[in-house]
Amino acid sequence: MKAIATGFLAAATVIYLVCAWLESRSSVAGWVGYVKAASEAGMVGALADWFAVTALFRHPLGLPIPHTAIIRKKKDQLGAGLGDFVRTNFLSPDAVAAKVNSAQISFRVGRWMADPAHAERIAEESATMLRAVIGVLRDEDVEQIIDHTIVKRIAEPLWGPPIGKVLHELIAENRQAPLLDLLAERAHQWALDSQETLDRIVNRDAPSWAPKFVNSLLAERIYRELVEFTWKVRTQPDHDVRLAANRFLEEFAHDLQFDDAMIKKAEKIKTELMGRQEITGMAHATWRAAKRMILESAEDPDSTLRRKVAENVQQLGERLEADPEMRDKVDGWLERGVRYLVTNYGAEVATLVSDTVARWDAEEASKKIELAAGRDLQFIRINGTVVGSLAGLVIYTISHLLFHI
Repeated sequence: MKAIATGFLAAATVIYLVCAWLESRSSVAGWVGYVKAASEAGMVGALADWFAVTALFRHPLGLPIPHTAIIRKKKDQLGAGLGDFVRTNFLSPDAVAAKVNSAQISFRVGRWMADPAHAERIAEESATMLRAVIGVLRDEDVEQIIDHTIVKRIAEPLWGPPIGKVLHELIAENRQAPLLDLLAERAHQWALDSQETLDRIVNRDAPSWAPKFVNSLLAERIYRELVEFTWKVRTQPDHDVRLAANRFLEEFAHDLQFDDAMIKKAEKIKTELMGRQEITGMAHATWRAAKRMILESAEDPDSTLRRKVAENVQQLGERLEADPEMRDKVDGWLERGVRYLVTNYGAEVATLVSDTVARWDAEEASKKIELAAGRDLQFIRINGTVVGSLAGLVIYTISHLLFHI
């Protein structure tokens, strides 16, 4: 394109020289003056536009003429202006929000997610990401987190008062009744099956001189009394044993909260319990088991984890596709989110443009911009030649008509 534009200048120059030579001969017709004026003006237009185009990127003919090589000198200002232009016109909250709303993101995403194949793909990619995260985590770090956030948090506070408070509330709601019913039922069941046990105990502990029929009668009596007693406990909600058990639980709950001796006993039990190997190694065992389970579920395409992820993704997509209210809600979240991001971080995003331009080498940046707009720049030179020629012809024609009529 540079060669073509220069060719127009060369053609105008040749035509001008030929016309000047012909004009020097008096016998030549008057049309030569018109062509000479057009070619002369074309040369001027071509040279002027060549100077203008060249001055944008470098010094014409290498001469340090003022206000030339503008792109090189103003590169940083150009980048800052471009960044500010992007922030003002493209990263304004209203412009970005309008674009997000017109994109119908929630509907299109929902329709995409509702496709079973796409839901399976999301489940597969989620499993891949999960495996990657698990692979990055160090076992020691995770175990330390579990130990500090769960095990030690459980062991730090006093156990007595909170356990006593919970027990008191359960008793106030009569939640202990099913447990007492179960114990009474099991005790009565044991009593029904205790005949042989009672016979053996009585025969073992009775005096050697006691007749066996007496021992049998005694064992039978004890058995009947025991069965009758446990039956009463089982069937009478206000039985003395039940009431005594309730009083014991109430006193126990109170002591756990307010009795120092009982609180110390609870702390001693806690210390012994937390010192057991099963508890001290709980973080290690928990993480290893969880890690193995997660990796196995992520690897298996038919695992419950991946199947549930795919099902939930598909169900969410179907809801987004079919429920306008849900789409409006999601679109509202997206709009508020992008408005927040653009308002608070739009300037930082725009600085990416200015900072990138600032890092460019001035000469390299000038060449890149010139190459990007190269054809159009050379058309400016061509147009300057053509327009200059036509302007020169018009001016010459008007002048000739005015002064030679």
